[in-house]
Amino acid sequence: MTKLLSVTRLLGAAALSAGLLAAGAASAADITGAGATFPYPIYAKWAEAYKAKTGVGLNYQSIGSGGGIQQIKNKTVDFGASDAPLEGADLQKTGLLQFPMVMGGIVPAYNIDGVASGSLKITGPILADIYLGKIKKWNDPALAKANPDAKLPNQAISVVYRSDGSGTTFNFTYYLSAVSSDFKSKVGSNTSVEFPTGLGGKGNEGVANFVKQTKGSIGYVEYAYALQNKLPYILVQNKDGAYPKPEAKAFQAAAAGADWKSQPGFGVILANQPGKESWPMTAATWILMYQAADKPANSLEALKFFDWAYTSGQKLAEGLDYVPFPDTVVKQVEAYWGQMKGSDGKPVWSGASGAMK
Repeated sequence: MTKLLSVTRLLGAAALSAGLLAAGAASAADITGAGATFPYPIYAKWAEAYKAKTGVGLNYQSIGSGGGIQQIKNKTVDFGASDAPLEGADLQKTGLLQFPMVMGGIVPAYNIDGVASGSLKITGPILADIYLGKIKKWNDPALAKANPDAKLPNQAISVVYRSDGSGTTFNFTYYLSAVSSDFKSKVGSNTSVEFPTGLGGKGNEGVANFVKQTKGSIGYVEYAYALQNKLPYILVQNKDGAYPKPEAKAFQAAAAGADWKSQPGFGVILANQPGKESWPMTAATWILMYQAADKPANSLEALKFFDWAYTSGQKLAEGLDYVPFPDTVVKQVEAYWGQMKGSDGKPVWSGASGAMK
């Protein structure tokens, strides 16, 4: 658990500030980024290791996918980060390049005294009905039927959701819309939706803190946040009717059949994938950068960092139960980087050496 404790300290700092990953003010060589909270634990770990190796820091604002998209569109950061991929038309309109960085899983975390983590099971439709406000107590007949051996309390369910524009919300509601026509028609899938019940927390950090502090609560968070906050999680039934444990191999199983070239900017959604071992709420997270680089030197530093993360950062990702991308996908992504050009029309990225042409 030592590896989790070190990142927990970093997460605490992010909650107080805007997500500064290195002590002191950012130097001229430092990389700036903003967006998704879903990958923040691994970005923090990567930043720490990368700065120790290269001296280059990463100033990353963990503000949610919506904020990250807005900041890169405003050109206030070197890159934006989002767990909800932009569609091809939007990428073309804005002149943005989009590529995936890492994969992980979303879990329903809860706070019920005396009920051990992983001991509860839930189906997608039941989870949807909780977030629709139709199932209001933990001992509801639907939950009791799914958990015949569990001692479920006669306790109100306190629903917690993301209050900010969030790719985690996008993936969570995408899954619920796929398994519940009622949820799809009444709430739908987006980075920000109107849930009919519950309380909102800002970022994965905010939702995790709400759940940790509120008895009888349930909330959706990235798996690393559940681990770091020692939050119990519920097993969710997948498309094949199985209840896999949320861990790297289950996330890998969900991504196994993904055709990353099938969508512009590698925008493949991994929720509700088939396979007995697949975690049903698996998600990727993406980086957004301009194809026409206003500051090519800054963009190059960011690409060097991402290249290092794809290769040397894999074990760190696995240590936090994120799933690195296979070499075949990394090669596709780095070839795609060749589309990024400086004001002189020359490619910013010229291969793993990172040297500008």
